[in-house]
Amino acid sequence: MTGTLGTLLPVAVATLRKRWLGFAGSFVALALGVALISASGLLVSTTMGIDNPDPAAPSLKKLLTFMAGMSGFVSVFVVASTFAFAVAGRRRETALLRAVGATPRQVRLLVLGEALVVSVVASLAGALLGLAVAPLFARWLVAQGAAPEGFTVHPAAGPLLIAAAVEVAVALLGAYAAARRAGRVRPVEALGDAVVDRKVMTLGRWLWAVAYLALFATVLTLFATMPAPMQRDPQLRDPQNMPVWSLLVDVLAILAIALFAPVLVPSLVRLLTLPVPLAKGAVGLLARQNALAAVRRTVSTATPVFLVVGLTGTVVGSTTSFGDARTAQARAALRAQYVVEAEDGAGLAPGALAHLKALPGAQTTAVTSTLVAGLGGGADRGTGQEAATTGATAIDGDAAATWNLPVEDGSLDGLAGNAVAVSGDLAKANGWQVGDTLSAGLADGTAVKLRLVALVRTPLSLSEVLLPYAPVAAHLAGARPATAYVRTGPGAPAPELSSADGAVVTPAAEWGRGDDDPHARYDWIAMMAILGPALLYALIAIVNTMMMSTGDRLRDFATLRLTGGNDRQVLSMVGVEALLTTATATALALLVTVATQATTTALINQRILHGGTSLSLSLPWTALAGSAAVGLLLALVSSLLPARLALRARALDLASTKQ
Repeated sequence: MTGTLGTLLPVAVATLRKRWLGFAGSFVALALGVALISASGLLVSTTMGIDNPDPAAPSLKKLLTFMAGMSGFVSVFVVASTFAFAVAGRRRETALLRAVGATPRQVRLLVLGEALVVSVVASLAGALLGLAVAPLFARWLVAQGAAPEGFTVHPAAGPLLIAAAVEVAVALLGAYAAARRAGRVRPVEALGDAVVDRKVMTLGRWLWAVAYLALFATVLTLFATMPAPMQRDPQLRDPQNMPVWSLLVDVLAILAIALFAPVLVPSLVRLLTLPVPLAKGAVGLLARQNALAAVRRTVSTATPVFLVVGLTGTVVGSTTSFGDARTAQARAALRAQYVVEAEDGAGLAPGALAHLKALPGAQTTAVTSTLVAGLGGGADRGTGQEAATTGATAIDGDAAATWNLPVEDGSLDGLAGNAVAVSGDLAKANGWQVGDTLSAGLADGTAVKLRLVALVRTPLSLSEVLLPYAPVAAHLAGARPATAYVRTGPGAPAPELSSADGAVVTPAAEWGRGDDDPHARYDWIAMMAILGPALLYALIAIVNTMMMSTGDRLRDFATLRLTGGNDRQVLSMVGVEALLTTATATALALLVTVATQATTTALINQRILHGGTSLSLSLPWTALAGSAAVGLLLALVSSLLPARLALRARALDLASTKQ
């Protein structure tokens, strides 16, 4: 066997030189994947003990953890698909190796050796790129207010090694799965020119697809029913965290659909090309048959487009739905007629508050977002379920007159002095009852004892913990009221403020639109942070896989030219295939977007709106159309340009090119 392997080594070197485009595509995919994961890992490791001081902002560690998870999901999926595609494209070469005496095991070793060399070198380049990218993203987070001033990245070997190890392992697994199939190629297939994929949906892929579909259904059911163990976990129970967990459900759905793609793609291709037989010319028919014959190639080139459109549709759709739910819920809960907010978002000035409170016949309530640490006591007996920092709202005014908050037990009239009101879900999760004494640490670290006076149902615009303002005002660490609510008498005019007050007055019926809601603004920042890097990587992957696919088809182009086809017809066929691939991927993405938006809407109506109002199913058509258009543009450019360059060669030269 040693002699045979020694014979194969020159073949491997020659392959690396001759098929540089295919290996370059794998190199780019893995290098960028390592850069994405390592940069995310560096940011997460830097957040230890650091968080945003703004209570309205999302947890920095949680945000970056989900960004790392999304980046890892997309890069792992693309790298595995790319390496498997690169190996599958060498079917004829593998058959030739089998014809000259190579055993299936030797073929697998050869393929794995090539994959190992490419992945190790790409991992080194990706780790260096990750070190350069992470500080840039940290500065962006600071500029958007999602990270505190001075937040920066500290280089560490751990995230780099983890990213490299994960991506190398994924590349080898993807190459090994394809190499096993390639090793079973019969030597006689080296003489064949037609490549028709058979049994594309392997047993392993069936098992993974069914497993992810079952996991999707299980997770969705758990969040819909919220059993007692999940209720006791503050991260799982808190409605403010629902957008994050909804994203997890979305990713599981995307994974399941992507794994079922080899089954779904042929049917979609046939459906989308029903009018082709009626059209003149053979270009459309050739593109249709090529997509159906080479299902693996079609799936591999469609996967990045599917990820771009699918992730855009699900993440933008979920963010928009949660924003709409927050707005609808906040408006429904308000009894006040006007909402006053600072123009600069830094909090209302004392002069503006004094002016509002002096308005005749009006009732003004100001709220300040703050944090309490280690909230516990009562019947929980120090279980530590709420030992972490919890968001709270300090209320300066009459809560019962400002909001219509359903009271499950107790009364908001007692919210004064060292008192506290909490949501019914929070109390149920910890076994608290009205009359219990809870301990907590205020924003400046002061320890206090709080008497639980009411259990209420709070909207997303308020925290689950409500505190009276007066006793905690000196412990808010300099925080100013962010919003004031003004309730006027019948027929009273809207409150007027001078430009010196630096505040904006909005009617309650119009409040929550645009950027006037800080929660909505942070939702979109979180969406860009989570989706942006992964989406950029997927866009690059479209170009990468399309160029790889075109580079693998030089012999096909030559065959068409030798049988009478001209350059225009070849390029037309390539363009139609790119259009068909994008349309197929978009159809799959639309399918998964409808499914995820339906589940998100159902969760919002059940867990957040509680039947008080309802949210109807809506799709982010603008985002879907825009992402599909960008995907199509990149697919056309990255397939037509290399095809045009390849057609400059003589047909006989292309036909002699080894594939």
